Amino acid sequence: MADQIDEEARERLKAALWFSIGKIVDEESIKRNRNATPQFIGALADLVWSQIENVAIDLESFSRHANRTTVTTADVLLLARRNQDLHSIIKDIVDKEKARKLRNKAKGKGKA
Repeated sequence: MADQIDEEARERLKAALWFSIGKIVDEESIKRNRNATPQFIGALADLVWSQIENVAIDLESFSRHANRTTVTTADVLLLARRNQDLHSIIKDIVDKEKARKLRNKAKGKGKA
């Protein structure tokens, strides 16, 4: 029963991904005065789904290796380590968020 529910959820997610990618491709096709076949959209959706699965497996593995049950930003940064530009963007976002939390924490202590 649980396997059937998981499979149904998986199929709904894949359908939602296919739909979203189809909308994006349609918008870009209109902008560029091009056409994209349903086969192209399906192949692109399958490719993206594969990448999502690989990323999820890697993130879970990194988290498990660190004896954690939760994926953290450290795991995401580790995943992005081979793409320096992506790593820099993510690192900047993480650093800004940490600084914001520290400022908010300091403001809270100042009032007490």
